[in-house]
Amino acid sequence: MSDLYSLKKAVYEANVRLFESGLAVLTWGNVSAIDREKGLVVIKPSGVDYAELKPDDMAVVYLDGTVAEGSLRPSSDTPTHLELYAAFKDIGAVVHTHSSFATAFAQAKRPIIPFGTTHADCFYGEVPLTRELRAEELAEYEKNTGKAIIEAFSGIDPSSIPAVLVASHGPFAWGKSPVNAVDNAITLEEVAKMAYRTLTLAPDAARLGQHILDKHYFRKHGANAYYGQGEHK
Repeated sequence: MSDLYSLKKAVYEANVRLFESGLAVLTWGNVSAIDREKGLVVIKPSGVDYAELKPDDMAVVYLDGTVAEGSLRPSSDTPTHLELYAAFKDIGAVVHTHSSFATAFAQAKRPIIPFGTTHADCFYGEVPLTRELRAEELAEYEKNTGKAIIEAFSGIDPSSIPAVLVASHGPFAWGKSPVNAVDNAITLEEVAKMAYRTLTLAPDAARLGQHILDKHYFRKHGANAYYGQGEHK
């Protein structure tokens, strides 16, 4: 089995998991992964029903967006994924969804503030919101969406906050692998749901104290992390 087929299979399985988790409705959403050594990105084909997907359906593109393999058109969000791979050198996979609660925050144009420790377990601070694109940027909408995400991460480590809200649009998440990226997308939706309910109960709810944020984030992700079972946590 070739390395490329293994990557296609992993991306296929991640897309199916995205659908089965409830984060993707109809054909909305996509997962991609990158082989940096080969300079190739594997991504879900555009508009194909998740129930009909097969590993061989995955589209393969070069980093300039040119199709390298596959008979189906790659996701329309491919240019956004490619911008993220170019800017965030340590990520191995990207997920885009229109999951309800995270998208509600994006549409309300509100970042997701860390109110509790569940948020801190995955995101070291608030999940940022991009600016809206300007009219002149819409001709290359997906590419400029990626650029707006990168702009929103000025001064922020994308590995410590592996997600973003695109204003009026929806969330993107990423990780070292397709599994990790989907985990982060699932976590983002749960955190958004908790934040929404927190604000419903207490509109003036206070941000989680930095000392508790530090404790929860670094016990899982720090140099001396002790959560879980070592490398398999």
